[in-house]
Amino acid sequence: MRNTQATNLIFELSQPGRCGVCIAQSDVPQQDPAKWFPAGALAASAPPLPELTEPDVVRHFTNLSTLNMSIDTHYYPLGSCTMKYNPKRNERIAAFDGLAQIHPYQPDETVQGMLQLLYGLQDMLAEISGLPVVSLQPAAGAHGELTALMLAAAYYRDRGEKRTTVLAPDSAHGTNPASARMAGFDFVTIPSCSDGRVDVEKLKEQLNDQTAVFMITNPSTLGLFDDQVQEISDLVHEFGGLIYLDGANMNAILGITRPGDFGADMMHFNPHKTFSGPHGGGGPGAGPICVTAELGAYLPKPIVGFDDGSQTYFLDNDRPKSIGRVRSFFGNVGVLVRAYSYILSHGPVGLKRIAENAVLNANYLLSQVKGFLDVPLGNRCMHEFVASAESIGKQNGLKQPAMDIAKRLLDYGYHPPTVYFPLTVHEAMMMEPTETESKQTLDAFAKTLETIVQESPEVLATAPHSTIISRPDEVQAARKPIMKWTPKQD
Repeated sequence: MRNTQATNLIFELSQPGRCGVCIAQSDVPQQDPAKWFPAGALAASAPPLPELTEPDVVRHFTNLSTLNMSIDTHYYPLGSCTMKYNPKRNERIAAFDGLAQIHPYQPDETVQGMLQLLYGLQDMLAEISGLPVVSLQPAAGAHGELTALMLAAAYYRDRGEKRTTVLAPDSAHGTNPASARMAGFDFVTIPSCSDGRVDVEKLKEQLNDQTAVFMITNPSTLGLFDDQVQEISDLVHEFGGLIYLDGANMNAILGITRPGDFGADMMHFNPHKTFSGPHGGGGPGAGPICVTAELGAYLPKPIVGFDDGSQTYFLDNDRPKSIGRVRSFFGNVGVLVRAYSYILSHGPVGLKRIAENAVLNANYLLSQVKGFLDVPLGNRCMHEFVASAESIGKQNGLKQPAMDIAKRLLDYGYHPPTVYFPLTVHEAMMMEPTETESKQTLDAFAKTLETIVQESPEVLATAPHSTIISRPDEVQAARKPIMKWTPKQD
């Protein structure tokens, strides 16, 4: 049943005179605010805050929460996002007082346990990536990309080289060109072949002494492992360039292969994808980066070090070539604790099993879906695959069939897959089941998809039918967002 109590804004529920908290009369003598604050800092009148009782407020936000989808309540086949279930044990551990209540300004000797944990995480990420030097400081995957490209710029400046260009395949995440631009580089897109792999011949045409970095996501957003990666690395290195591995899809290769072993010089991890940290909501996030020994000198400072003589851990700020801080203190520790707990819980064998099951689930779902949706890039995939709704649209006269199917899935209680990305597949629907979903869940989802593609164009084009908001104008919302509440006029 639709929850209509959550359709009003909290301002619209306001009633004059209602109050949620009764505060005793202050015994502090009233002061003239003008004596304590400059004139420009004082508002002419009190803000028009809503007046509600405590039950009003609690019910409003509780009702709003029931409208949300979450990984705890729904299946999320959101390709490229790796929306897997977060073990609650990691949440409890991160909330331990000894971890959550310490302060980043405490002296090193008073936080030896936390520094030991972070030092251990650096070592584990180095082993998993095959790259020996690690910074835990970046606050997200895209921030890790930007940080690594800033490292590359510092590396070339230190060598007296002026390199201007970053390259990446056309299937790359949109953060890749954005990060390159923000780091001061020009960006060039390398087209893919018809099989989804990088067009090596086109890459060769672009390589020169201005090439700074080639960014590659491997496995790619198409759900494919580019087996040319060693050849690509060798080509880029011949021209003095660096290889950056976008680690968004590490969930598919944990314990099986390491980016440092197939030529990567730099990479980032997404703990919320690979090591089951919290998802979404604008944060919190982390994006640790791993680099070669040669690039390690340029990492943000501090990194966590260990003194063999005193057997103590410390924050190493003595790094003269460092690019400096990219975030306050030494990283988003709450997320990093969760990653540490997750990795230790699974161990080497368990991490490999995660990747194997993620790939197994994706291939199983592909086998179920390919009977009624086109899968342009073959019958096998890694952790995700890209289907196309283009033929469904042509058969039914639908202008945006991928969006129509995605919206209709909401009526059946499923979060939609990623649509219209990557751009190299028309009417793309990118699906990633992750290793945490059961065969029963995947069967039910595939059956629902099959039911939807057989529904009438009228039903699909007007979906969803069960949500309070159906199809907002997303372009208008992005260009002209409403950032404040305006009372309705009589």
